[in-house]
Amino acid sequence: MYPERQQRAPVERAVTVHQPAPITVIPSVPLTAAPPSTVAAVQSIVLPDGRIVTGYAIDATKPEPVAAKPAISRTAVNIALGGIGFGAICGGLLLLTTFITALAALMQQLIILAAVIFGGWIAIQTFGGGSRGGITVNARKAVIKRNHFHG
Repeated sequence: MYPERQQRAPVERAVTVHQPAPITVIPSVPLTAAPPSTVAAVQSIVLPDGRIVTGYAIDATKPEPVAAKPAISRTAVNIALGGIGFGAICGGLLLLTTFITALAALMQQLIILAAVIFGGWIAIQTFGGGSRGGITVNARKAVIKRNHFHG
């Protein structure tokens, strides 16, 4: 297919064949558990075929102590503190609204007082005593015809 490629001669290699070794079945021996107090630091075990295996005993792994959780969660404490702060603010807001209401009532009374004083001053100027050349008003029957005053 590709003429530029050269065909290589096959390389002969030595082939090694491995035959699997048969597994010999060792009859099982029941193991008895030793109480923890009798286990030595270095332990030797005799296998059924006569071999001895020596090693160190492995202690059971102990989990790391879990940090003690507080009796009350931090979230609950934060909610409680927020409620206390909100209650304090509500009291201040209640006082603020009371102050604004009182200030509005004071302004209303001052406006009414000014109107009464100014109205009284105008009434005195209009209907005041005749010693200063005040205006005399005579009340009599008046007739109004076609938006005209006939007195």
